[in-house]
Amino acid sequence: MSDPHARFDGPPAREKMFNAPLAVVAITLALPVLFFFQERLPDLGAGMAFVPVDLEQGRWSGLFTYMLVHGGWGHVSMNAVGVLAFGTPVARQFGPRYGSSVFLLFFVFCGAAAALGYGLIHWGSTAGVAGASGAVFGLIGAATRLLGGHGRVLPLFDRRVLTMSLAWMAVNAITGLIGFAPGLGGAQIAWEAHAVGFLVGLVAIGPLGRTFGRDATV
Repeated sequence: MSDPHARFDGPPAREKMFNAPLAVVAITLALPVLFFFQERLPDLGAGMAFVPVDLEQGRWSGLFTYMLVHGGWGHVSMNAVGVLAFGTPVARQFGPRYGSSVFLLFFVFCGAAAALGYGLIHWGSTAGVAGASGAVFGLIGAATRLLGGHGRVLPLFDRRVLTMSLAWMAVNAITGLIGFAPGLGGAQIAWEAHAVGFLVGLVAIGPLGRTFGRDATV
């Protein structure tokens, strides 16, 4: 016999299929839109690339503008997918109050640090670097300490973190040595920038997750 006091509130709410944070969606969509306009620039965006020799000459803007330009539709598509896949857990970790702002700053910081690291390694080089891959690898590094943490940041020397970090770095190094990746049209891969971005994200998510997110350990 049914309970006369039972309530029926209708069917359970469906979970959204696409529920990535707004900041993640914004960057994911912005990258291909920016590339659309890049293709219409007189220099195809070459002037916005990062060139290591600029550091020697006191020009720093390329550390930021290089993330806005890409080498082709395949290149920008891979980075957009990377932002959506790995940026979602990172942005969620920062919480709803400051999450979007902190995520955007984190993304830019990882990308700029990746370019700076590349520039220091290749000091004086005149070869330009373009793309948001360094920032994306920062998100991958951060996500490495979040996946499996159930709402907390895994310790930096957790076995799972170390194993996944070694795997990512191995793939990155092999890709860089082979010099091939889908969507780059044969362009040289700045694997050193990827490695620096990954390490920056891997370390920075600890204090940031603890300050702005849920319970976290460093």
